[in-house]
Amino acid sequence: MTMLKPLSRRHFLAGSGAAIGGLCVGFHIPAQAKMANAGAMPPEINAWVVVKPDDTVVIRIARSEMGQGTLTGLAQLVAEELECDWSKVTTEYPTPGQNLARNRAWGNFSTGGSRGIRESHEYVRKGGAAARLMLVQAAAEHWKVAAAECVAANSIVTHQPSGRKLRYGELAAAAGRLPVPTDVVLKDPKDWKIAGQPVKRLDTLDKLTGKQVYGADLKLPGMLNAAIRDCPVFGGKVKSVDEAVALRMPGVKKVVRVGDSAVAVVADSWWRAKSALDALPIEWDEGPHAKASSESIAAFLREGLDAKEAAVGNKQGDALAVLASAKRTVTATYGYPFQNHACMEPMNATALYTAQKCEVWTPTQNGEAALAAASEAAGLPPAQCEVYKLHLGGGFGRRGAVHDWVRQAVLIAKEMPGVPVKLLWSREEDMLHGRYHPITQCKMTAALDEQGEVTALHMRISGQSILAGIFPQNIRNGVDPVVFQGLNPGGAEAAIGYTFPNLLIDHAMRNPHVPPGFWRGVNLNQNTIYLECFIDELAQAAGKDPLEFRRKLMANHPKHLAVLNAAAEKAGWGKPAPAGVFRGLAQTMGFGSYVAACAEVSVSKAGQIKVHRIVAATDPGYVVNPQQVAAQVEGSFVYGLTAALHGECTVANGRIEQENFDTYPMLRMDEMPAVETVTVPSGGFWGGVGEPTIAVAAPAVLNAIFAATGKRIRTLPLKHHDLKSA
Repeated sequence: MTMLKPLSRRHFLAGSGAAIGGLCVGFHIPAQAKMANAGAMPPEINAWVVVKPDDTVVIRIARSEMGQGTLTGLAQLVAEELECDWSKVTTEYPTPGQNLARNRAWGNFSTGGSRGIRESHEYVRKGGAAARLMLVQAAAEHWKVAAAECVAANSIVTHQPSGRKLRYGELAAAAGRLPVPTDVVLKDPKDWKIAGQPVKRLDTLDKLTGKQVYGADLKLPGMLNAAIRDCPVFGGKVKSVDEAVALRMPGVKKVVRVGDSAVAVVADSWWRAKSALDALPIEWDEGPHAKASSESIAAFLREGLDAKEAAVGNKQGDALAVLASAKRTVTATYGYPFQNHACMEPMNATALYTAQKCEVWTPTQNGEAALAAASEAAGLPPAQCEVYKLHLGGGFGRRGAVHDWVRQAVLIAKEMPGVPVKLLWSREEDMLHGRYHPITQCKMTAALDEQGEVTALHMRISGQSILAGIFPQNIRNGVDPVVFQGLNPGGAEAAIGYTFPNLLIDHAMRNPHVPPGFWRGVNLNQNTIYLECFIDELAQAAGKDPLEFRRKLMANHPKHLAVLNAAAEKAGWGKPAPAGVFRGLAQTMGFGSYVAACAEVSVSKAGQIKVHRIVAATDPGYVVNPQQVAAQVEGSFVYGLTAALHGECTVANGRIEQENFDTYPMLRMDEMPAVETVTVPSGGFWGGVGEPTIAVAAPAVLNAIFAATGKRIRTLPLKHHDLKSA
C-alpha cells in the first residue's frame, strides 16, 4: 500500500490527479480557512474527490464504516453537490498518516456519538460543490463560453445554448489545473436528488460476496500470528510464566511478555499460537481487586444514592425544599448493569515494525487515535508510523477511544522486526477485557399536588464516570457531562423533554475497578429508562393516561412532543390493542435527535415476554438516506432489546464472569419484533441516527410490561425477573 507524502498542491495534483487525466479537489473547513489563506497549508484540505478518465468518482471518506452506513451517506452528500452519476461512485479511506502529513487535511477521523454525518456534512458538501464548479469552468474554457451558460448533471457538463456536452472524465485533467473556488453555495435540501433518497449502500455487495476484507481476514506476505492473554482481573500482573512449554510446540516462534500484565504467543498460524497459549502455565498476581464482586460494587453504588456530596447536572428551583414539605411523594430506585460491546469481530491488528517505520492495519473508529497508540508503543514519532483503516466488524464505541489492542500488536511486532504479525483476540479475551457500559443506580423522588401535578423531582444518579476512566482531563469541577445525557437543561445535543417547576438532577461519582467505555448510546440508555419509567409511575400515581400525562409536561418541548405524538399515533395509542397485547411509551433526545417509541408486548401466564411490535419516530433534522435510517433504527432495537432482555456482565473474584455468547447471549431472530420507523425531519439542524433510538427500546418495553402485568421492573436484564401470573 503506497502512502501520500507531504506535497505542494501543484505536485499533489500532478501526481495523483493530472497524471492519470483526473481531478482531485479538496474541501474547506471554516475553522482552518485563515491558515489556508495565509499559506500555512494547501487550501484543498479535506475529503478529496477524485474524478478518473472513465468518469469513476472516488470519494475519500475520513469516517469509519462499521455497518451504520456513514460511508454511503457521506458519499451521497458529496455526489449530490457534485452532480455526478451515482452508479460510478466509489470510496476509499485516507490514512491518518496522510492526514498528519497534510496538516490534518481531512480533519477529524473519529466516528462515534452518531457524528459521522452530522459533523462533516457541510464541508463534504462544499467539496462536491467546488468540484462541480471546477468541472463546469473547465468546460466553459474549452468551449470559450461563459460558465453561466453551462450546467452539470449526471457527470456531464452541457453548454445549454448549443447543446454541446463533455463528460467529467474528459474534463477532469483541465479542471484539476484550476484554482479551487472558496465561495460555494450549497443546495437547499428540498432540491436534493441523490441525498435524501434510499439508494443502495456502496459496501453491501462486497459483504454479500465475501470480497470485503476485515481485520481478522487480513493476510500479508510472511505474516505470523499472535494470540494473547491478559490478567483476568483488572489491575493484575503476570507473576511468572514457563515459556519453554509453548516453545516446544509446533509452529511456535516466540513467547512475548506484553507490558506487565499480558503474555502472547507468536506462531505460524493463529490456531497454533492459541493452542500454545492455552498450554502455557501462567501465574498471576491478581492485585488489589481480586476480591471484588457484583455485590460489593452494588453496595458501593447504593451508598452514593444518599450521599451528601454530588455534582449537579440540572437544577431548577428548589426541589429538595419542596420535597421535604410535600404531602405526597413517590420514590423509586432503578439500576443498570455492566454490559459488553460484544462486537462480532474480536479486537485485532496487524503490525509491521522496523527501527525506521511502524505500520498497522486495523479496524478502528478513530484512525488518528490508533496512529497515536501505534506511535507510542513503537517509540517512533507519528510521522514514521501509519495506520491503514479497514471496515469494522462492529464497533459500538469499543474501537474508538481506547486502542489497547493496537498497542499490544505493536509491542509484539517490535519483538519480530521486519515481520508482519497479526494479533487476534479470542472471544474470551474480547469478553474479559472490554471497556464496559458504565454501571449506575438511580434514586428518584417526586412530589405530586392534589391535582396529580408534579411539583418537584430529584433524580440522584450514583455510579461510574466514563470520562474519569478514559479522559479524566475533561472532568470539570467534579462534573462528567456524559453522565447527564438526555437530562440536560437545554442545548442541541441531549436535552430533557419535560419542564418541572422544581428539579434537581445530580451525580454521586462511584468508580469501581471495571474499566468503563463509550457503549453504543452511552448514558442516554439508562437515563431514558430511569426517567421514562418513573414518568409512567407518576402517571399511574396521578391516575392519568401516560401519554396525556407526558403531553402536559412537554408543552415547552415541541420537538420532543412531535416525535412522541407521531409514534403514539402510528401505533394506535388510545385504540384497542390486539387481545392480550399491551402498549408502552418512551421518548428522549440524544446525539442531536429527537426520538420516541411505542412498544406492543404480551406476557404469557408462564411469564414469557413477547415484544410484537415497536413503532419508532425520529427527527434527526435531515434524512440523508431513508433506507439507512430505517435500518439503523431496527439495528438499534436489536442492540437495545438485547441489553434489556439478556445483557449483563457480573463480577466474581475481581473478574468478569461472562466469557462467551453462551453466557452473554444476543437477541435471537424469534425475539425480534416488527419495527415501523416514522421519520419526521423538521430541518434546521443535523442530528444523529445510529444511537438515539436504542435508548427508547427498553423503557417502552418496560412500561408495556407494567401495563400487561402490573409489575414494575426497575433493574435489568429482564431474564432475572419472574413475570408469571399470580
